[in-house]
Formats: sequence, C-alpha cells, structure tokens
Amino acid sequence: MQQRKLGPFDSSAVAVGCMNLSHAYGTPPGEEAGSELLLKALDLGYTLFDTAALYGFGENEKLVGRTLSARRDAFLLASKCGMDKNAEGKREINGRPDVLRRTVENSLRNLKTDVLDLCYLHRWDKSVPVEESIGALADMVGEGKIRTIGLSEVSAATVKKAHAVHPVTAVQSEYSLWTRNPEIGVIEACAEIGAAFVAFSPLARKFLTGTLRDVAVLEDKDLRKGMPRFQPDTYARNLALLDGFAEIAKDAGCSMAELALAWVLAKGDHIIALPGTTRLDHLAENAGAADVTLSPETIARCEALINEKTVHGPRYPAGTQKEIDTEEFAQSEV
Repeated sequence: MQQRKLGPFDSSAVAVGCMNLSHAYGTPPGEEAGSELLLKALDLGYTLFDTAALYGFGENEKLVGRTLSARRDAFLLASKCGMDKNAEGKREINGRPDVLRRTVENSLRNLKTDVLDLCYLHRWDKSVPVEESIGALADMVGEGKIRTIGLSEVSAATVKKAHAVHPVTAVQSEYSLWTRNPEIGVIEACAEIGAAFVAFSPLARKFLTGTLRDVAVLEDKDLRKGMPRFQPDTYARNLALLDGFAEIAKDAGCSMAELALAWVLAKGDHIIALPGTTRLDHLAENAGAADVTLSPETIARCEALINEKTVHGPRYPAGTQKEIDTEEFAQSEV
C-alpha cells in the first residue's frame, strides 16, 4: 500500500481504526472475527493500527494485544489517553498527569507491548493546561514508554501550543466530505509543523459508502442513534446527496467508499485516512482506495455536491460540542 510519513515512521496511507471491533456501532463481532480482521489487515498491507483506552474501556486494546503482539514489529501501534473510565465506571475526560500515566501504563499491559509508537491525548481536558498534559506525555517519551505524541480534536492554536512543549507527530480529527472543519486551520497547521493529519470517520460513519439507506436498522446502542445527522428526517434529506455521489464514483471507476477515502487522501500528502470496519470485504475495499487517483475535476464535483451548505444537521448534539476544541465550535460560540 502507498506509504505516508508519520513523524519518524512510514505508515500505510489508509490505517485500521480498531474501535468498531469492540465499541460504538452496535453489537461488535466476536473475538474470533475481530482477530481474523486484524490479521487480514496485516496481509493487505495496513501498517498503522489505532485503538484507545476508551474503546470498550480497555477491551479493544486487549483484543489488539492478544491478536497482534506476536507480530509487533510488523506495524505501528497508536493508542489514546485522557478519556477513559472513572472510578464510578463512567466516561470521563481527564488530562491530569497522574491519570495520563496510569492510563498509558494500563494500555501497555493491555496491548502486550513495551512501547506505544504514537500516543494521542484523546481530548484536551480544559481544566488542565494542554502544556501540562503534553509535558506528562513527553516525560513518558523520555522513559521509553511512548515514541511519539499526538492530539485529537483540537484547534490549530492548541496544536501549536502543544508542539512548543514537545514535537507533535499527528493530529487526529473527524474529516470527510461532510465534516470539513479541519480545513479551517488544523490541516494547514499540521503541514507547517511536519505532523500527519489522521482523518477518522472518513466514510462519514458509513453514509458515504451508500450502504446505509435506512437508519431504522441501527441498534439502540449504536452511537449514531444520538447524532443529529442520523435522525430519520434529517438523514432522509442527506440521502438525496448519494445518487449524485454514486454517479461521480461510477465515472471515476471506483466504489463510493473508495471515492470518499481517495478524496481525503487527495487533500494533502500528510493526510492518513482512518476508517473502521468489521467486515473483511470492506477492509479490502478501503485498502484499495490508496490506489485511486482522482482528477481535479472529480474532486471539484465531490466538493460541489457535498459541503457545509448541502449537508443537513450538525455533527454532534449541542451538549457534547463543548468537549471538542475546534475552530468550528469556537466560532459558533462567539
């Protein structure tokens, strides 16, 4: 697969988002199916695997560790701290240095490894200066527990503050044709400091694949059930975009999923796409997107069809937006 720079490493242009195997999108597959997918990803040329302490409250890390630890030299391993289970068993954003250290040490045990190639601050805890949280991760770099540092869902200004404390290797944020706020400044900031931009949900949580036509099929515990864009009336309005997107994919000679991922990769040589899946056929399809080259005309058609004016509904419910440090939400609050 095509390679892209991730700090001192070479990474596959399309990475494996492991979350779906344990968390978030309804009932996850069993252990055997999850392990099969992870091993198949290595065979297909994926070399970056992304998990987090939050995903299944450690269960996703344990799955990755049980499955891939014997082939640890064959891939890059990324996990995240700063958002995990608190003493009451509930999700909590906590960026205190002692909590970050405890989380990273638990992650190393879960993943059956001595070091994380990349450790993200999953969310910035705004009660703790970002410099203090990054400083704690930098200490663990010095101790050999972490090789490089990243951040997730932060603004360009916060990226630069963190980078002044310790070099930032990657910034991860949601980015797809229907979620474009990283274009406000984060993608450019990453290019300026030599960091990779890792785009999660590049398939718009299945929307851009064209295979989710009725949100009534989503399970009650599927996180999309609470997202504004996936509410039945709003989703029905967004579905009107897909016929045109299917036509563009047909003209480009690729699937809709490949088109969506190829568009993300075309937006910068420092961008890595991070889709997740539970299916082997989709895993292979996603890998194929790295070989799709889009013409400027095709890119322009995609952007004219799906953009901030044509997509209906905000990304997250209003009550959760303040957890995210992005220019989009900062501007909306002014």
